[in-house]
Amino acid sequence: MNDATTTTTLPADFASRWVTAMLTTVLGSAAKTHHGAADSLGELDRQSGDGDFGTNLTSAFTRVPGEIESTSPTTYAQWLTAVSRGFPGTGGTSGPLFGMFFRDLARCTTASTPALTELAQGLQNGLATVQRYGKAEVGHKTMVDAIAPAAETLAAQADAGADAVTALQAATAAAMDGARSTRDIIARRGRASYVGEVSRGVLDPGAAAVAIMVACAAASAASSDDAVDVSWIGS
Repeated sequence: MNDATTTTTLPADFASRWVTAMLTTVLGSAAKTHHGAADSLGELDRQSGDGDFGTNLTSAFTRVPGEIESTSPTTYAQWLTAVSRGFPGTGGTSGPLFGMFFRDLARCTTASTPALTELAQGLQNGLATVQRYGKAEVGHKTMVDAIAPAAETLAAQADAGADAVTALQAATAAAMDGARSTRDIIARRGRASYVGEVSRGVLDPGAAAVAIMVACAAASAASSDDAVDVSWIGS
């Protein structure tokens, strides 16, 4: 392992920017200058599942600001824990899995902000948890199809001593490619698996959501908390 990986630390405001970017991207801007990604993700689910993914994601992220207000987070773990606490009670099969995924990300470091290696390990831990409880593998048309390549790529980038922005941009590209790969897959897990061939030709909304969240992390590493582009979901 390159010794530089141990000193590649994310910016001090990374967590707060990441959470803000996810909120703005998923829910839309307060000025309503753009629709939230939850709308597009919900449409994907309506095409291949029971149509509740967008609503459930909206419900979860709508609860996050309340968690932030009540806990006043100052560290990475506290910010990501606020996100994870938005998901308990969320309906659907993916809600609890996203909650556990963010819980594992929150636990990746005890420092105020993580090293890149720690964030990569957090992604890998989140992947293991989602696979353990969701019983999904790559190719099953689930969020795993985006988490797995993102985790693998970020770990490789960290090992190579890449800077945080470059590493997270590479992880984003891998997650997006993984999400796009679900278009031609028949779902084998989740509620979309009930519709068989109907799920072919549609991106898995969970995988697309993961790719969007990783993209928000990349933007935040570059000191931006603006909404990220989600137009690729429909392309």
